[in-house]
Amino acid sequence: MAYWQLSSLDLNQKMETLSGGQKMKVFLAGILIHKPELILLDEPGNHLDTDARQQLYKFISETNSTLLIVSHDRKLLNFLNTIAELSSKGITLYGGNYDFYAQQKQIENNALEESVQSKEKALRKAKEKERETMERQQRMDARGKGKQEKAGVARIMMNTLRNQAEHSSSKLKSAHAEKITHLSDELQYLRAAVPDIANMKLGFEDANLHKGKILFSATDINFTYDKQPLWKKPLSFEIISGERIALKGSNGSGKTSLIKIILGKLTPQTGSVYKANKQAIYIDQEYSLLDDKLTVYEQAQQYNTGALQEHEIKIRLTWFLFDKEHWNKPCKALSGGERMRLLLCCLTISNTPPDIIVLDEPTNNLDIINTEILTTAVNQYKGTLIVVSHDAYFLEEIGINRSIELLKLS
Repeated sequence: MAYWQLSSLDLNQKMETLSGGQKMKVFLAGILIHKPELILLDEPGNHLDTDARQQLYKFISETNSTLLIVSHDRKLLNFLNTIAELSSKGITLYGGNYDFYAQQKQIENNALEESVQSKEKALRKAKEKERETMERQQRMDARGKGKQEKAGVARIMMNTLRNQAEHSSSKLKSAHAEKITHLSDELQYLRAAVPDIANMKLGFEDANLHKGKILFSATDINFTYDKQPLWKKPLSFEIISGERIALKGSNGSGKTSLIKIILGKLTPQTGSVYKANKQAIYIDQEYSLLDDKLTVYEQAQQYNTGALQEHEIKIRLTWFLFDKEHWNKPCKALSGGERMRLLLCCLTISNTPPDIIVLDEPTNNLDIINTEILTTAVNQYKGTLIVVSHDAYFLEEIGINRSIELLKLS
């Protein structure tokens, strides 16, 4: 129990009263007791704070048991020596850790992109060849008809020759159409295999974001619950426009309370705050800014402050992998990754850059591909970013340049 920092727990306490992180640590403690030869772990890092994750990584690197782990925690995956990718094609094994797997996937994606370009070139040539062939056939048919008329060929023979020419043209056109259809199908298949992350970006007009401006400052603030101060020491800090800040602290250290103070939804009982940001967006791990009563298209329309036409909104949705089959799908039926992509799409439709974006455990319900999409989109945002996350790999990828550490009173 001590290894997983559970010494303070009452051993008679019911599991249903424990937090998600405490439950996970109880299960992990059971592994140390029973010492099984084979250990199956399904997202073991979920609900664990940074300290507990470090203990998990230590356990994984030191255990002699065979491990089979399902996880989207890329730092955790770097402690493993084989990555198995499950897809519609089956299971593909990569003999290395996550970084090795990512390198191999990049090589594969580069090859796929080259194949896409090659097929696009072949398709253009096939269409051009079809056009040239049909034009040449039409010219030959026209010359033949002119010669026949001058020679006084009988009408019945003229009709027979015309039918033969039309049949020949039809066969020629059918052969070209079959080739073009085949190339188009192959191209569509290849494009589907390469996620177009480049289009999934926050296309904000950043001119209104003033780099270096003080957006928020706190002087000796603390918040009280049941007459107990939340933090061990009062907090004093500034948030400058353009910064990338991580809020760090163990579970229960008051990260959510501090976010609410920054957003103006809570007032500290002690100290003073200054707030200059005009607009801030809070994005939690459930992406609850989305209205579950709406369809995907209706939700996108809610953010249409720039009077985009219907077809323009649907183009944006397609960029974020929502084709026509998804437009009438209710938001409540979307997966975590789909909710994230829809919200990003909505923000691009509004095109109003917020001074601050707050991300609260944004990768918890995302797979690796969707985490990469989020990372790419966030890295194009030039405003202030405040992130609560225990995903060290994600924090590194988005360029966090400073942290605010929170220490709870007890």
